[in-house]
Amino acid sequence: MATADHWISAFLEAQAAERGAARNTLLAYGRDLSDAARWLERNGPGLLQAQRADVEGYLVSCEAEGLSRATRARRLSALKQIYRFAFDEGWRGDNPAIQIAGPGRDKRLPKTLTVEDVSALLTAARDHGRSAPDAIRNTCLVELLYATGMRVTELVSLPVSAARGDPRMLLVMGKGGKERLVPLSDPARAALARWLVTRDAAEEAARLKGKTASRFLFPSRGKEGHLTRHRFYLLIKEIALVAGINPDRVTPHVLRHAFATHLLAGGADLRAIQTLLGHADLSTTEIYTHVLDERLRELVETHHPLARDPQTPDGD
Repeated sequence: MATADHWISAFLEAQAAERGAARNTLLAYGRDLSDAARWLERNGPGLLQAQRADVEGYLVSCEAEGLSRATRARRLSALKQIYRFAFDEGWRGDNPAIQIAGPGRDKRLPKTLTVEDVSALLTAARDHGRSAPDAIRNTCLVELLYATGMRVTELVSLPVSAARGDPRMLLVMGKGGKERLVPLSDPARAALARWLVTRDAAEEAARLKGKTASRFLFPSRGKEGHLTRHRFYLLIKEIALVAGINPDRVTPHVLRHAFATHLLAGGADLRAIQTLLGHADLSTTEIYTHVLDERLRELVETHHPLARDPQTPDGD
């Protein structure tokens, strides 16, 4: 007999096999659908037999919990997709969520950093670490992230083979297993070359002790075999603190935003930025035009003499 867990497992397997969904995407789907299934079991006929009113009741409860519009939109999307999957498989004759309008997403502009902020981070990274090799690694991490705009998962899981031979370009494995090439700046190449020397020396010492060589550029003793997303998240906060920047303003993803915003401000083509970031849809990249517009507006309001309050005398 089919159960909600059976439906969710089959749906996730199909997403992984047919669409190449990333692990984090599958985990998010699983959490959202399990939450909905539990609520529908307690307050209705369950996930398998739910009707439109039941799904709407679940979304109302999500809003009552104080969940953001983005979270509610994502949960509705997950329900629409699993019911479409069930319809395609012949498990249901309808999709009870298909006509439900989503709450939309909060239209917040992505946070970014100034060129001066990034410069301060890079300077701080060169001296931050428990040892000289740590500082060399940290410098390489921040240089690569800002030079390429990679997602943090793409960065920490880079294979060392991608960095051999003083490359001008890095081959990056993105979402859904899609590959793309990203160019390296001269400072990033220098930081990478220095880290490779340090990394390879440590790996050779480990090999002489009978340990297996790592295939990752940023190896770690953890189960994943490479520096984790969480550790790098904490690391970038530590570096921000050393740089004199509020750590709340700095995350790996904010550096990705800075990469795109600074490129656009420098005159780069939006399509080129889309390719570099690995965005499937140009509309995702277009948000950076709004970031730039907002920064230009603030610049004018702050510095243009005609933008001042006419009632405020000079010098006040």
